[in-house]
Amino acid sequence: MTFQKTSLRNLILIAIGISIVGISIGLTDYSCGIQHMIILNEIVLYEKSLEPESCEITVEKIDLFNDDCEPQIEILDCG
Repeated sequence: MTFQKTSLRNLILIAIGISIVGISIGLTDYSCGIQHMIILNEIVLYEKSLEPESCEITVEKIDLFNDDCEPQIEILDCG
């Protein structure tokens, strides 16, 4: 009976540990995906408004994104 309690508890702890590691890895990649979608949305908004300030802010975000994530986003021409 003691063996079953220990074994079940160990299995639960192992499952929780694997879940935490999996979620951590998933959130790292997911963060880049979310940032990518946000930047693409901001590019669309900029193309509608053509505000120079909006372009500069978006270019800064693209630079930061390109440093940390893949795929690379092309830098906007604010000129």
